[in-house]
Amino acid sequence: MEDASIVNAIERIEAALTRAEAASREAADLRQRHERLKSSVSRSLENLDTLIAGLRR
Repeated sequence: MEDASIVNAIERIEAALTRAEAASREAADLRQRHERLKSSVSRSLENLDTLIAGLRR
C-alpha cells in the first residue's frame, strides 16, 4: 500500500512539473507578444506624432 502512495505522489509531482513547464512556455510566448505589441504601438504613436507635426505647419 505504501508503494502505491509513493507512486501516486510521484505521478502528482510529474503532473505538476508538466503544468509548470507549460505555464513557463506560455509566459515566454506572452512576453514575446507583449514586446511586439509594445513596439507596434510605439511605431504607431511616432507616425501619429509625425502626422500631427505636419498638420501644424
